[in-house]
Parts: sequence; structure tokens; C-alpha cells
Amino acid sequence: MTIIRALIGTTVKKVWEIFQLDVNNAFFHGDLHEEVYMEVPPCLVVERPGLVGYTHSLLDYSLFYKKHGTSVVFVAIYIDDVQIIGTDLQEIEALKAFLHETFKIKDLGRLHYFMGLEILYKDDRVLISERKFIMDLLTEFDCTKYFALTSPLDPSTKISAAEGSLLSDPFHYRRLSPREPHLKAAYHVLRYLKCDPSLGIFLSNSKDYRVRAFCDSDWAACPESRKSVSGYVVLLGDSPIS
Repeated sequence: MTIIRALIGTTVKKVWEIFQLDVNNAFFHGDLHEEVYMEVPPCLVVERPGLVGYTHSLLDYSLFYKKHGTSVVFVAIYIDDVQIIGTDLQEIEALKAFLHETFKIKDLGRLHYFMGLEILYKDDRVLISERKFIMDLLTEFDCTKYFALTSPLDPSTKISAAEGSLLSDPFHYRRLSPREPHLKAAYHVLRYLKCDPSLGIFLSNSKDYRVRAFCDSDWAACPESRKSVSGYVVLLGDSPIS
């Protein structure tokens, strides 16, 4: 999701076009009766691997880009969801036409919901939240009836892999956590999310394009291995993207 947030943040700062596409019936074409190569065969030389001139990004295999002069277009593909941003509206429309002719797509217009992210546009910024995804989680695990909590977890909580008894219902074992203390901690997080599901990240249109990263670690914090537990945040300008 870092790439998605970075693309949206870049779009806001540079006032680029941003669109969303959906591939029709992406999961209905699973039966292939012809020979299909997942990778290019060793002896086959492909002079132009990009079918329409797009280059595969080495940073993210789901990201493609095309640059020509002042024309810049990025395409992010996740299964049947496609996000397109760029400066060249004519090139974007040509790409849409090519994809529709090849795969039959739905043009969903300006990006508003992508991979669980809700995008709300303001005059000078964009708000990204996961409100719908959080509400679905709360409903699925029957947490809507509980009071919300204001902290994600007790800072003094230390849970080991073998702590507590096994869950009697294997459904919870597969879906959330292996033992009762872990399940309680997971429910604590869900109740914290209930406090404000619409809380999100603001991506501003400031012209600060600096990429900054900050990290910290809690020395020997793991109760089993005594390895350090680290965390980090990456900012695009003054907005967190990872």
C-alpha cells in the first residue's frame, strides 16, 4: 500500500489526473486450455516486453510507468483493480481504450475507493481512511456492541507465542490469533478502531517533495528471543505514506 499512498500523494502535490478501473469478470477466466508461460522462456528474445510501451518498475512488480518528454503516466495493478495517474490525459484515455479492448474494463472515473482505502478530496489535500474496511471488520467479529477504547493496546502488554490456552473454536484460531491472550489483544485493537473509524491520513498539496524516514527500536523487547522490536515511518513532504 506504500506505492498507492505515494502515488496519491504525488497526484495531490502535482495536480495530476487520477483514475480507477476495474476488470470485468477477472475471476471467471481461470480455465486455460492453451499453453501459457508465466515467465519468458530462456531462448526467447523479447525486444519490447511492454505491450504498449510501459516499463515494469523494479521497486514494485505491480507498478508500470511511461515517460516521454513532459508526459508521465503511472499504472498500479492489483488483481482486477487498476489505478492510473499522470499528466497526459490523452495517453491515459488511449491506455483505457487499449485495456477495454483487451480485457473489457469498467471506467470508475476519479479514484474514490481502492484496495480498502477511501479517498476524500478537499480543496488543498486528500484524506485517506479505511472506514469501510474497519466497519466490516467490526461487524464480522461482532465488535459493534462493545464500547470503544481510546488506546490501541496497553503498553505493558507482553505476549509470548505459547502463553495461554488454545482456543476451543478453531475458526478464531485460523482467523485472528493462536491463543486466548492473543485473541483478547486483537479484540482490544478492534475496539480501539471503533473509537474513530474515519480517522485517516492527510496528504497535502504542499510543494515539499522530500522523502524522509524515521525509525526506532525497543532493545531486546521480544520476550522469547530478546530481539529488538523496531518501527518506522516514511514521510512524503509532511504526510506519512508508510
